[in-house]
Amino acid sequence: MNSPVSPSAITSPIPARLVQLRAAMQEQGLDAYIVPSSDPHLSEYLPDRWQGRSYFSGFTGSVGTLIVTADFAGLWVDSRYWSSAETELAPTGIKMMKIASAAATLYIDWLASNLQPGQTVGVDGAVLGLATARALEHALQSKGITFNTSHDLLDKVWNERPSLPQAAIYEHAAPYSVVARADKLAMIREQLRAKNADWHFVSTVDDLAWIFNLRGADVSYNPVFVGHALISQTEAKLFVSTGKVPAELAAILAKDGVSLADYSEAASALAALPAGSSIMIDPRRITYGFRQSIPATVKVIEAINPSVFAKSRKTAEEAQFVREAMEQDGAALCEFFTWLEGALGKQRITELTIDEEICAARARQPHFVSPSFNTIAGFNANGAMPHYRATKESHSVIEGDGLLLIDSGGQYLNGTTDITRVVPVGQVSEAQKRDFTLVLRGMINLSQMRYPRGTLSPMLDTVARAPIWADGINYGHGTGHGVGYFLNVHEGPQSISPAIAETHMAMEPGMITSNEPGIYRPGKWGVRIENLLLNVPAMQTEFGEYLEFETLTLCPIDTRCITVSLLREDEIKWLNDYHATVLQRLSPRVSGAAQEWLKARTQPLLRPAS
Repeated sequence: MNSPVSPSAITSPIPARLVQLRAAMQEQGLDAYIVPSSDPHLSEYLPDRWQGRSYFSGFTGSVGTLIVTADFAGLWVDSRYWSSAETELAPTGIKMMKIASAAATLYIDWLASNLQPGQTVGVDGAVLGLATARALEHALQSKGITFNTSHDLLDKVWNERPSLPQAAIYEHAAPYSVVARADKLAMIREQLRAKNADWHFVSTVDDLAWIFNLRGADVSYNPVFVGHALISQTEAKLFVSTGKVPAELAAILAKDGVSLADYSEAASALAALPAGSSIMIDPRRITYGFRQSIPATVKVIEAINPSVFAKSRKTAEEAQFVREAMEQDGAALCEFFTWLEGALGKQRITELTIDEEICAARARQPHFVSPSFNTIAGFNANGAMPHYRATKESHSVIEGDGLLLIDSGGQYLNGTTDITRVVPVGQVSEAQKRDFTLVLRGMINLSQMRYPRGTLSPMLDTVARAPIWADGINYGHGTGHGVGYFLNVHEGPQSISPAIAETHMAMEPGMITSNEPGIYRPGKWGVRIENLLLNVPAMQTEFGEYLEFETLTLCPIDTRCITVSLLREDEIKWLNDYHATVLQRLSPRVSGAAQEWLKARTQPLLRPAS
């Protein structure tokens, strides 16, 4: 590791920031304060302005909840972040509180158990999800603890807090924008009529981008913009910062009946809704603050945003564009891996170099916009941290023997990609090969799955885990997440994971989902293999309609890491068929050394002669 200074020896600014936060808490009469990983849009990836949890804790992971009292500070994180949180929290005095999954709200139980009746818990209601707020309110009030949502202490303590992001909004235009915004608004209005709702309020940034066929750059890696929308049968108002929409685009929007208002006016627009009218909101996708802005005289209808389902089901035309994006991405990866294998052992390569080179390879492809997330390049022990991020201060040189895990993706005008591959460096041990092969078997198992349409996605999770469980091994993250269409790399409603199965998680045609089982040996190595899958029709029988998966991702899986004796014949056939497809689809897009590399890495896997 390029990290000679131990974390405990680092002078951290966090203790001083916590002193300031506690002083502000005392001033406001708060006994505990919650700093969630959230913003007014309940985004997974946050603009700098709402990176308060990172500012007060030093933890850089994307998910976690910070609780601060007069004599305690704890960060609740799930297993994906335990290793990195332990390192980052070491110099801060903040205690890591382990939870089983990102959805767990054990910090609520902790607050209810550790605070006394009459004490007060504070949080900024403007960034607190309504569903979470309800759980907090119920748990705390039942113990006689006051729940106060009116204080944004970040503004009081964070002296150089970033302002609202101001990146320009642009149109996701034809041919890649397949469904017109007028048609999308018509679909939403039809849903409003079905629910007897007069209004619909939307805050989630990917829903906004999808509905209005607009994109932005307010959030790293995701082509979205911060804003809100209020839609009725006769109007659609988009609340964004003044000046973000160019005049020419504003005129185009106006022709489709879309008017603009300032970002700051959304809450007052809700407060001004006429008495006796009704509004549809999604309780999982609206903050407590916005819910409180709706007058008591307005009927509230709670339902999942119609756009959540619609954007998850890619049209046939969108799916075809994604296939083209996968070919572009696959060609970039061929060039990258050709460079990597040629450079290993001949020049100094670090995990940071991996990120630079893979981004450069993608940038040479047509329609490329940006990476779809921060590249995870983890060598040996670093690969055992599912959400590891190399930094200038702490990263590994790729040398010696072991496994290099690379999880990366791209945003293209015609699709979003996400892929993980593991590369052998030097000699690979039999134990490493066994782990790789078990993960491969799990990935193939799910890839070959056929299932009734409407199957709840969490039910498929064990299909990928079965070969891994059989060896007494497990992994702490979900197997698969939905992926957007030139949108967020993490999208719902489907989730192939141990999540509680709910009806809105049903698998439907057109959905794109990741398939990424893994095995992680802390302090040693990690293996994860990931492809993206498209739900497509398989057959119609007397028992109903069945779906299957089309593998979209096009990139060789390194057979040098495989213990062939562990694979069944059907698994070998799947891998060879996949590699034949990869060769056939990518060969026209690469040339020279990259084409030779592609041919070599897609050779059929054969059992050794006995």
